[in-house]
Parts: sequence; C-alpha cells; structure tokens
Amino acid sequence: MPEGPNLLKVPKDCMSKRPPILQLKSLTKSFGTFNAVDGIDLDIAEGEFFTIVGPSGSGKTTLIRMLAGMEQASSGDIILSGTRINDLPANKRPTCMVFQSLALFPHRTVGENIEFPLKIKGIDPAQRKVRALALLDQLRLPPNYYGKSVLRCSGGERQRVALARALAFDPKILFFDEPLSAIDYKLRKTLEKELKDIHRETGKTFVYITHSLEEAMVMSDRIGVMRAGNLVQVGTPNEIYSSPKDKFVSEFMGDVNVIPVSMNGSRTITADTFDKTFTVATIPQAFSKGHLVIRPEFVRFVTEAKEAENVLEGKLYNEYALGSRIQYQVRVGENVFIVEKLRQHSSTLRRDQTVLIGWDAKDSILVTG
Repeated sequence: MPEGPNLLKVPKDCMSKRPPILQLKSLTKSFGTFNAVDGIDLDIAEGEFFTIVGPSGSGKTTLIRMLAGMEQASSGDIILSGTRINDLPANKRPTCMVFQSLALFPHRTVGENIEFPLKIKGIDPAQRKVRALALLDQLRLPPNYYGKSVLRCSGGERQRVALARALAFDPKILFFDEPLSAIDYKLRKTLEKELKDIHRETGKTFVYITHSLEEAMVMSDRIGVMRAGNLVQVGTPNEIYSSPKDKFVSEFMGDVNVIPVSMNGSRTITADTFDKTFTVATIPQAFSKGHLVIRPEFVRFVTEAKEAENVLEGKLYNEYALGSRIQYQVRVGENVFIVEKLRQHSSTLRRDQTVLIGWDAKDSILVTG
C-alpha cells in the first residue's frame, strides 16, 4: 500500500534544474487531414504545476487525453520517467485524471469513492480506510464525511472528494481537465488557492488545462498557451503576461491596448492609425511591422504631454469598478484605450471629458502578428 503523498516541497527556482518527468516529442493527433495537436515538443519537470491554456478548439483537451492514455497519438512520443508510454493503456499508467464532471460514483459514500482505486489494487479494507481518512484530513473534510453520500455533498466538497480519490492512487502525475469550470466564482477562487496549497504539500506533478487566464495565473509554475494545435509560448505567468511573443498571446492573457505599428527609427515606431510616432525601449531584431502592446496598468492620465514619453488625447467614455481596481475606457478617435488604477488612486475625471493618456517606453513591448 502507498504510504501517503510525498511531502517533498519543490522550490520553484529549482524546477528548471530538475530532470523532466514528462517529455513530449513531436506529439501529433490527427483526425483525417486535420491536426488537432500538431507536433508539440515539451518538457515538464517533476513536481511542477504546469497549466495549458487556450481558446475552445485549440487542442488542449485532445492533448491531455493523449497524455492520460484516453487518446492514441498519431505520431510522436510521450515519455514518462524515461519510458515511452504511447501504447500503455490509461489504467496501466502511473497517472490519474480529475475530470470536469468529477466522475464520482453517486451510489457510493465519500469513503468508498476515495478508496476505489485502492480496492482495485487489492489493498486491505482497514488500510484503505486509514488512507481515506488521512486524505479527508488533508483535503480539509471532516472525518464523519467518510460515510456520507456524495449526493449530499456540495460542489466544492465533491471537488475535494474527486481530488482525494486521485491522490489515493498515489500517481506520479495528476491531470486536470477544467475541474473548476462549473463552480461558482467565489468557491472557484477558494479552490484555486487550495489546489495550489495541495500541490505544494504533496510535491506531485500537476498538469492542468483551462480556458481561464485567472486560474492559470494564480496556480501555475509555468503556462503553455495553445493555438490551433500548437504551443505558441511557454513560460512563467510573469513571462507570459509581461513578454508575450505575439498579438494572440498578448490579447489572450488579459486586457491589453494594442496598436498596429511599423518601424520608423532606432527607438521609434509609427502608428498610422493615429498619425503619430511612439518611443519604445527595445525593438526586436528584424522587426519591420507588428503591434505595440501596453497593459492597462501602465497607462496613466497626465496633465501635460511632457509627463510621459508617449501621449494620446481622447475622451473619457466610461469607467468600471472591478473590486480593488477601477478601469477607465478612453476613446481616441475610433479606437478604445483601457486605463487601470487601484481604487485608492482612482480619478475624479468626468465622462466625455477630454483627457491625455500616456505611458513610458519601458512599459510597452513590440510583438509580431
């Protein structure tokens, strides 16, 4: 019987130094002439929380189903701990999937659900119960839930039961197929933090898919952004957010101001939309045209043009309260800019008032696409 989760804590700065537990080499899944997953290469470190994000139809669900053994790869390799597992069926792999539907047995108690993988492995009933009670404690469920019907559990409690059942199997990797998408916002935020805590406590490798930027940013060590069957960028949440590789990634990873531009000089670019020249800190090698990206938190209201390196004039159109933040919508001709401030620094400007907005060269980046 497994003796319980590995409690080794893996510091994030050590992730890149650890050997990969999972390697994908030119992994492809084809349906006729359509490649749902198109030649992906990726290494995932042992103990890492790796999240795959992307819009509907990007291939992320197909990818994780191949990793879990529920889809057969058309070509390429899946290597787990140095062994190729393409032909190994799902029930023979040392991995476990937590589904969006949770897939709990409705006719069984919480304890019976958690113990099920141990029962399949032939573990003694008394030992199964000890393990189940330990997992209930770890997942912050009281011990009297052991005999409770899962049908009498709340959505959040069922989520914890599904995770406890997955951990009971003591897998090398846990795969998650959008497990929080059907849960209300407040509970989802709580469970995001709990999942991150559980990941840290167990030291397990988590591979998680979601279409939610917030989930990915809150929980992940690294994020892979998928589009049309490809991983278009892989990096830490900060790298993905602050240094997107192209326009698609910049827009997918949150609110953003995007301006079509072309080269003008050594540190200047031209935006024909506004008939203006902007200053940037860095211009990528061989860049000729693309988009200037400025996150809303780096745009500010100014009273004079000299207060920022790049300035535009527009009209304040609307404002939106977002909890601790205030978001302002400024129309510059036919274009809309977003300015974001912390609530305590909110502006007293009026709607339809003419305003100047500005940002500094270091706070914008150039992307292709």
